[in-house]
Parts: sequence; C-alpha cells; structure tokens
Amino acid sequence: MTSKKTLAGSLVSLSTGLLVAVSAIGGATASSATSQDTTQLQVTSTPASSPQGYWTPERMRAAVPGEVLAAKAVARQERTDPSASVAVETGTATRIAGTAAQSPVTAALHAAEVPVKHIGKVFFTLGGVNFVCSGNSVAATNRSLVATAGHCVNEGPGAFATNWIFVPGYVDGRAPYGQWPARSLHAARNWTSNGDIRYDTGFAVVSRVRGRALADVVGASGVEFGQPRGLTYKSYGYPAAPPFTGQKLVSCTGTAHDDTINPQFKSQGIACDMTGGSSGGPWFAQGGGTDASGAGGFQNSVNSYGYGTRSTTMFGPFWGSTIMKVYNSAQKK
Repeated sequence: MTSKKTLAGSLVSLSTGLLVAVSAIGGATASSATSQDTTQLQVTSTPASSPQGYWTPERMRAAVPGEVLAAKAVARQERTDPSASVAVETGTATRIAGTAAQSPVTAALHAAEVPVKHIGKVFFTLGGVNFVCSGNSVAATNRSLVATAGHCVNEGPGAFATNWIFVPGYVDGRAPYGQWPARSLHAARNWTSNGDIRYDTGFAVVSRVRGRALADVVGASGVEFGQPRGLTYKSYGYPAAPPFTGQKLVSCTGTAHDDTINPQFKSQGIACDMTGGSSGGPWFAQGGGTDASGAGGFQNSVNSYGYGTRSTTMFGPFWGSTIMKVYNSAQKK
C-alpha cells in the first residue's frame, strides 16, 4: 500500500454539527451551546505575557513545519466510512471585499515571489514544540484577522496553540511590519473535536500593535465562500522543508481538481511542489472580479496537505457555510 503523508511527514511523525471552537490564548475554558445554525464558542482568557518576546530569530529558524500536525487527521479521515461522512456544505455564494493588492498570475509549478505585505509566517507552540506555518491578513470587521490552516491553531483534535504570532511580509528572518500576537484562535468544532481534514481552516484575531490594527498596516484580502469547484487559483506560502528554506515567499498556480486518492475529503488540489511550512498559506481565486482596491483575487482556501515527501499537488479545504460561520464569529471579536 502506498504510504500517504502530509508535506512534512518525513520530518516528524506525531502520534499524536457545524459549530465553532474559539480559544483566546491561555486560562480556563467556558462553553455555551446553541442550535446547529449558530456558533458554539469555547473561550479562554488573554495571556499575562506577550509571545512577541518569545519568538527570537533562533526559535523562528528552529520551528518545525506545521504540516506534521495534519498527518493524524489525514490518516484518520482515510479510515472513515465515506457513506457516514457529512457532506461539506456549499451555502450561498458569498464575497467580502478586501483592501490588499494581489500579484499577477504565473504559470510555473512554483515561483519565487517578492514579499507581499499581508501574507506572512505563523509561529506557535503545541505540546511544547515550536511550529511554523503561513497565513494571510483578511478583511474583517475588527480589521485584525488572519486566515491559516486549522492545524496551525489547534492540534485537531486537541489543544489550541500558545505563543501564536503572525509576521506579515516576512523575508530572510526580518519582520518589516512587526510581530502580531493572537488574542483569540478560531476553528470549526469539526476540526477541534474530530480533526476532520475537510475543515482544516483556522482564524486568529490578533492584538493591535502600537495602537494600530493589522489591516491598517498591511491591508487585508477579500474572502469568499460557497464558490464553484474547479476554479483557477494562485496559492502562496513559506515552504521550509527541503529543498526550500522557509525564508522567502513562494507561489503556485493551477486549476483545482478533486482529491481522487481520498474523494471523501471533498478537498481540491492544484499543481504545486511547496513543502512543510507552507500550511495555511492563502489560495486566491483568479478571474473572479476585483475587490475594493481594484486588485484581482479573493481568498477562499488555504494550503492544507499533500501526499508524500515530493508531492506535486497541494490540497486545500472547500470553504463552504461552516468555514463562513467560523469567519463570521472571528471577524467580530
């Protein structure tokens, strides 16, 4: 049988309905339940100390690519009876305009990119291990929202991350727009309780830095949900596993197709050879109109998983009604 791994599965192996789970980093939890069509929140208190001082350049370089946290979810989902699976919701097509510029499409399997202000690296701690992912500033009422992979905010199932920061515009170890610590983390209960790879998306509400909101400093991408399958995408990330170094932004462009290895995942894949560290990087639908700034492309997925250590396909979850509920909950915090 062919061995199936997430993008960084060769580096580390960890043995490790439609409701929303939320963590404001640190402290004790409290929960309340409502009907299926509303959100269920799991909220914790704000940490006493800031993670900004924790993330030294040395710790950033040593952080483990976060894709290893998705390995158990992929394995578990492969064992699930597809007939018992709940379909990924489509919902009404929805689009929220953003304020960030978008780079032009390229045709290569992967291409080097100049830094993009609103796209950056995500650093966090889970189980005493420091990890690295990618993320993107997205349009939100609170002007302080970062989209990433679910396994970059919560173990899935398991604990929420600590020491979580976003470093927009990261390049060669530099943080030109500062470090933005999370004050709450959000993911679908389908992920936090079940590790369901179909809902591998998370959002972080970050604190203001020097009195300014994230979107006011770096801009924010528009987002959309419930869009047709099979669109053409441009994805971004900071791959850190060989042959990449994690120090520079990379992109891939391709037309999405269904995951034929595990069709029950309901994921879509594009041609891409990004490796560990790119998890959570944004997917922008191409040719879908323009946002308020006149820039093309709205985000409606994230880098989630691939098969094997030299995968040439990156898969991302479908952003339907459940992910939109998570987004709506997070953007108002």
